[in-house]
Amino acid sequence: MLNKEREIKMYYSISEVAEMFKVNESTLRFWEKEFPALAPKKAGRGIRQYQQKDIELVRAIHHLVKEEGMTIPGARQRLKVNKGNVDLKVEVIERLKALRKELVGMRDALDAFTYDQVEELKENL
Repeated sequence: MLNKEREIKMYYSISEVAEMFKVNESTLRFWEKEFPALAPKKAGRGIRQYQQKDIELVRAIHHLVKEEGMTIPGARQRLKVNKGNVDLKVEVIERLKALRKELVGMRDALDAFTYDQVEELKENL
């Protein structure tokens, strides 16, 4: 799940979803035409309301098209045949990215220590 710290809402606007995945709103509208399963609810005047299931599908499409470099027809076929494995792979990648971010933060915090501070810590142990 992308950005787990974010408050979970019932509906997200197209601009919020576009921002989550760093894509244009027009890209999301295009994907709606190319992937029939991606069909966010439309409120008055055609305003799209993405639910969590729609966001999960966008995440899978984004991974296949933007990260793996697949074509739209290839991604459509992969999702049709093996959506469960795609979802699992995306989830694992998201967890690894979060873990890497945490480890980099720890490394940076440790790098901030000066030699004198390390020596002082040794003396206090």
